[in-house]
Amino acid sequence: MPDLLERRLIGELTTPVEPGVVGFADALARACPVLPLGVLFYGSMLRTADPEGILDFYIVTEDASGFSGGLVARTGNLVLPPNVRYAEFRHGTRTLRAKIAVLSRAQFAARTGLAALDTTVWARFCQPVRLVWVRDSDSADAILSLIANCVTTASCWAALLGRASMTALEFWQILFAHTYGSELRVEKKGRGNTILEGQEARYESLLPLGWARGGLVFSANGEKLTPAINAALYRKSVRRWALVEASGRPRNVARLVKAAFTFENGASYLAWKIQRHTGFDMRLSPFESRHPLMNLPVLLWRARHLLSRRKAP
Repeated sequence: MPDLLERRLIGELTTPVEPGVVGFADALARACPVLPLGVLFYGSMLRTADPEGILDFYIVTEDASGFSGGLVARTGNLVLPPNVRYAEFRHGTRTLRAKIAVLSRAQFAARTGLAALDTTVWARFCQPVRLVWVRDSDSADAILSLIANCVTTASCWAALLGRASMTALEFWQILFAHTYGSELRVEKKGRGNTILEGQEARYESLLPLGWARGGLVFSANGEKLTPAINAALYRKSVRRWALVEASGRPRNVARLVKAAFTFENGASYLAWKIQRHTGFDMRLSPFESRHPLMNLPVLLWRARHLLSRRKAP
């Protein structure tokens, strides 16, 4: 029986999205070695549609048997998940583009709790998300529970990182400022506020539901909420968040290094980014697309040449 938070999230997860996104997710799922539990669609393209933008998908597999790629890629996804790849999908007259990350169910679950040092899963999936492909009803229930855990953990960390008494939106602003600060991400100041824009009512309603699900008692005085956090719990949370911050950036640097060897179709992604921002087409050969590391000096020289042509009078 779904709890109050899960019932609130069911409607969000099942809100329809455009057919092209659904078709793309279906193609990704059916290309996996084993059908995954589901495919999640999230990120900036869910918040604000951009015909030329990059979609963000997360594929949740049953276990490691659902990982694709060669030995290096599969090992990388086991040791330092997730692996990320780039793909394109033709829908009618449009070409849709996406970054796809892959995690097993156990890997996802391990990153949704308060004990997790890695914030990258729960901090993303406490935000709006759609379940655009699902294997069966049991898989849907499993993913619903994972997303509810993300919201619960985010809500509780918002209370632990915030001041004694704040509005719901102020708690969320504090949370996202901390999560972006713990990662190696170049974001504009106030990025957390941007995430909340247009979704204020959602976050205001989810915060007390997350607290209730996490067993955190609170009181309300008008718009001000006051979670009951004793001094011992507060001191423990300060020490724990220090570990989160200390481990976050080295972990993400390691992921960037790993991506140099495991980012499938990374050269095509780079070429598309250059074309979008400069108007120049790098025209990758099939060999360059398959072996980006081997051809990296040539690709970088070509990209630099195109950029210098753009700057020339």
